[in-house]
Amino acid sequence: MKIISQHKIDGKNLRLVQGDITSREVDAIVNAANSLLQHGGGVAGAIVRKGGQVIQDESDKIGFTPVGTAVITGAGKLPAKFVIHAVGPRMGEGDEDNKLKNAVLNSLMLASGKGLKSISMPAISSGIFGFPKDRCAAILISESLNYMKETPKSSLELIEFCVYDDLTLGYFKKEFDRISQAI
Repeated sequence: MKIISQHKIDGKNLRLVQGDITSREVDAIVNAANSLLQHGGGVAGAIVRKGGQVIQDESDKIGFTPVGTAVITGAGKLPAKFVIHAVGPRMGEGDEDNKLKNAVLNSLMLASGKGLKSISMPAISSGIFGFPKDRCAAILISESLNYMKETPKSSLELIEFCVYDDLTLGYFKKEFDRISQAI
């Protein structure tokens, strides 16, 4: 794991790291899930492979959550305590930007509602769901930044973006550089 960039906003941290989200030692990691909570491929598949079948079993009990929402399960054998399953949009289904904003916001509110202090999220919807990586980075970072500013009483002290590949990382780094100038 490598810290790429970090900003302190009102005593809280917004951080960009490169690495494997399944190894993050935070209160919750975010899974880029589908509405049926079937965790077969991508980030979701890796989370279940490393965390154990218990994550899929808990998801099966929940059964379904609409696009733009998030639900929480335990994290099995992962170092994180919880997995927040956020359902981002598939490109082409309509109103994708707002659906992605809602998935991010609902993940942050769910974590804060549980009193969690740290969360790490991947580039939701930018893999097999086909959401443009540049727009994904802009939305995830701006929504998280707005949440930090507008919800000062939130329990969250760290909002982290954990990106695996160099291409996606480049877009997130660009957004972090842009907000550096705005802070």
